[in-house]
Amino acid sequence: MAHRLLVRRICSLSAKDICRLRSPAAAVASSSFSTSLQSSTARVSFLSPPRSLPHASRREVSFNVQDNEDFTERVINSELPVLVDFHAQWCGPCKILGPRLEKAIAKQKGRVAMAKVDIDDHTDLAIEYGVSAVPTVLAMRGGDVVDHFVGIKDDDELDSFVSKVIGQ
Repeated sequence: MAHRLLVRRICSLSAKDICRLRSPAAAVASSSFSTSLQSSTARVSFLSPPRSLPHASRREVSFNVQDNEDFTERVINSELPVLVDFHAQWCGPCKILGPRLEKAIAKQKGRVAMAKVDIDDHTDLAIEYGVSAVPTVLAMRGGDVVDHFVGIKDDDELDSFVSKVIGQ
């Protein structure tokens, strides 16, 4: 679990941050190497990723739960209502429900958050909340479970569920 956090932090570093971390000798060598590869339109940089990589932020609407402390801080103590998606990597219906649920939450423009809990990584949380099948989605407000469902729902049912949770 610690290595996941380290990888996430490394991926969130920008090319500028990485350049500041390098030694001056490495910077000169890299600079002369990339200068030799320079084209007339753009300079090649092997340090910056080819695209923007997502990283966890405390303000993100959808996030993966890292551990029990993270769950307590970002779900139980959240000022927003939070939908907790208990899922598993091997679960086919979970792979269908996840993107649909994220889409329904995105429509609410920050009025509800979504926590994703992998039951294989966080068995203790699944047991604590009585999850016996996946996918299971719990709606939590102020640390209390206010609603839930098990299985797949279509887009209209998900929109209705999310709206009902916000309106409570």
